[in-house]
Amino acid sequence: MNSKISDKDKKDWNKFLSNNEKLPDKDKKSSLKKEYIINSFDLHGFSLNDANDKIYELINAAYNQGVNKLIIVTGKGLHSQNEKNPYVSKDYGILKYSVPEYIKNNKELMKMIIEIKNANIEDGGDGAFYIFIKKKLIK
Repeated sequence: MNSKISDKDKKDWNKFLSNNEKLPDKDKKSSLKKEYIINSFDLHGFSLNDANDKIYELINAAYNQGVNKLIIVTGKGLHSQNEKNPYVSKDYGILKYSVPEYIKNNKELMKMIIEIKNANIEDGGDGAFYIFIKKKLIK
């Protein structure tokens, strides 16, 4: 450690000590919750292709309109007709897993997205997910 402290550092330190202003406690969580502009959409009844097309449209619109959170309801797949297709697992709903996978594999959409995560129970729980949209940069 350097034992020589510059006069400027001493002056700044003394100024800091004499200042009565309170410093914010970075360890304390803010009581202010972030306010979101939220849109939601229910994909019940959509085919996989139609759902993917609608998601593409919704994410683009949200990005351009300043919406920063989408709630997408897919359902849990309990009533889907996938048991008729021998190549589709009977244990999973089609949209619940396929739509987030479509988004994650689309580089254009991912440039507009901060995060995709499961929804809270009040927003649909296992049958829904959130898409957090980036703020559009104005050029």
